[in-house]
Amino acid sequence: MNRERLYQVIEAPHVSEKATYGADERRQHVFRVARDADKREIRKAVEQIFSVEVERVQVLNVKGKNKRFGAIQGRRKGWRKAIVRLKPGHDIDYAGMEG
Repeated sequence: MNRERLYQVIEAPHVSEKATYGADERRQHVFRVARDADKREIRKAVEQIFSVEVERVQVLNVKGKNKRFGAIQGRRKGWRKAIVRLKPGHDIDYAGMEG
């Protein structure tokens, strides 16, 4: 997998209360990933970008919500979420990363 594709697969970390709890208690990190990414691509991307070993990857599709502003109806875009569990002894430190 080339370097460009690695950064296309993982779009951003997903930060929420539930994701933070998973990172603290179960060595799980949540990422927003490309809609066409599969588990093998996500595993390789996380291992190469963050220099960690991945134990398991779970992927799910998040449906966009229906929203309205007065009489105007719309829909937010759906996205794909990956929950990545790291092997014992490995951790991802987002604070130490450069932008």
